[in-house]
Amino acid sequence: MKYSEDNKQYHIDVSEEDIGKYVILPGDPKRCEKIAAYFDDAKLVGDNREYVTYTGNLEGVKVSVTSTGIGGPSAAIAMEELTKIGAHTFIRIGTCGGMQENIKSGEVVIANAAIRAEGTSREYAPIEFPAVSNFEVTSALKSASNKLNLKSHIGVVQCKDSFYGQHEAERMPVSYELENRWNAWLKLGTLASEMESAAIFTIANYLNVRCGSCFLVVANQEREKKGLENPVVHDTEVAIKVAVEALRELIEKDK
Repeated sequence: MKYSEDNKQYHIDVSEEDIGKYVILPGDPKRCEKIAAYFDDAKLVGDNREYVTYTGNLEGVKVSVTSTGIGGPSAAIAMEELTKIGAHTFIRIGTCGGMQENIKSGEVVIANAAIRAEGTSREYAPIEFPAVSNFEVTSALKSASNKLNLKSHIGVVQCKDSFYGQHEAERMPVSYELENRWNAWLKLGTLASEMESAAIFTIANYLNVRCGSCFLVVANQEREKKGLENPVVHDTEVAIKVAVEALRELIEKDK
């Protein structure tokens, strides 16, 4: 894809001088300003489609936050274009639905791998190739959650393309397939379900950049089914704090 006349990337509408090497990737554009408040001297540098970008400084190093929208395709575009203009470390933050009984609302899930039950990663790698996070980024996320005294879980997450295919599987024409696979993921100890990590982990490996993910557990439908306490939590501040603290740690180690 060609640049625009001012050398800005086609979709995210930012250029090399606009962004840092370290980027936080939320889905919701409205979260970008909230995340950027943790940076020093943050400024809005891009706003196009679902892609909003702020850039500032953290520990004296230039850093950015770029929203990706929902799902693998738009997240893939963001990672591709940010990598083209120099970014090398990414932390995805967002929300997830817990799957195991011990994963409770308001806690944090850190993904060290993702089930590729979506379509985007299949256009990058054969299905046999695993979607795994970067060890340094994942370790920094776990270290950050420990430092902040937050309850966190680290393990495999499931990625899908259809939100309602998960939450209303029984009404789908392929309900038999969706429900059987869901039960398999449960038996295999999958921690949570979300929509982006499989794509961005696969792409990061291909592009030779670092990527990790952490999520706020909004609720857990398996706990709901069993009549266990299951409040719905929407405040992503805990996941944001973990991502920012992890970024600080990575910057210091890279120095």
